[in-house]
Amino acid sequence: MRELVLAHKERGALGLARPLGEALAGAAEAAGGGEGAGVGGAPRTIHLVPMPSSRAATRARGHDPTRRIALAAAGALRRAGRVAQVVPVLRQRRGVVDQVGLSTRERRANLDGALYLVTGGDALFSESGRVVIVDDVMTSGASLTEAARALSGAGGVKDLTAVVVAAPPDSFEMNRN
Repeated sequence: MRELVLAHKERGALGLARPLGEALAGAAEAAGGGEGAGVGGAPRTIHLVPMPSSRAATRARGHDPTRRIALAAAGALRRAGRVAQVVPVLRQRRGVVDQVGLSTRERRANLDGALYLVTGGDALFSESGRVVIVDDVMTSGASLTEAARALSGAGGVKDLTAVVVAAPPDSFEMNRN
């Protein structure tokens, strides 16, 4: 899975967006993303919030891989009868260093306060929906934690979860430096 994600993300293998998006959609379903009915019995909307890439990274790659995968996931969810939309409302407040090689503590410090919710972004979430932070790979969870912090103050966010395409087995180790 790591090789597929890297091929899509770093080598521009854009045809991988659909199968990676389908994997992400499966993770959203497994997390209960579209279960139950919302207000007035309407289906619950799954609001997919992609982790933002920096403008420089998007320019260098020629695309925003997480957003592309989120769009493919929304399509897969809709084909399965779910109501889903991509809501790219997170932005980077400041630059961060590349996280490769950083410890969990260093990753947290690197990302602490780095994301914000765009003005009016919370208005895009329906009361009957679930907000799902999406990312391609989880290593330490620092990125997802920061995204959850940025979204937690949004008035429309009542039900928040996160899903990823892949996570190495050591992503879940506790008490790492």
